[in-house]
Amino acid sequence: MSFAQVEEIPKYKVLNIDLYTDIIKMDSVYFAAYNTCDIKTQASIYAEDIEFFHDKGGLLTNKKELLKSLKENICNKVTRTLIKGSVEVYPIKKYGAIQIGYHMFYNKLEPKAKPTPSKFVVVWKKENNNWKMTKVISLH
Repeated sequence: MSFAQVEEIPKYKVLNIDLYTDIIKMDSVYFAAYNTCDIKTQASIYAEDIEFFHDKGGLLTNKKELLKSLKENICNKVTRTLIKGSVEVYPIKKYGAIQIGYHMFYNKLEPKAKPTPSKFVVVWKKENNNWKMTKVISLH
């Protein structure tokens, strides 16, 4: 079995600047809440039927359990920084968007640990002019 040679992977181009701007804004709103332990805002952005896939932690499908885990394991311990220029946003017709990018996490309990970039994927759904995270894939 042979595979076709790929000359070059095409560089990402923004397909819809308004959508891209909306998703970057939502990412910023969500992670400002994440970094400051604002569970109420985080809860408002997660869909009720959230699916959170974590390569080390597995799958969580219970919003209440996810928020509890964030409160116990992340609040005042971990902060996240988006790697500028790494985000790609793709429209999903009659649904919302897919966001793919890289970010880094800083663990306050391990101040000498060097953070490494990790990939993430978020499926965003737009309902009644509100954006909700319906699926998150967090890879470390």
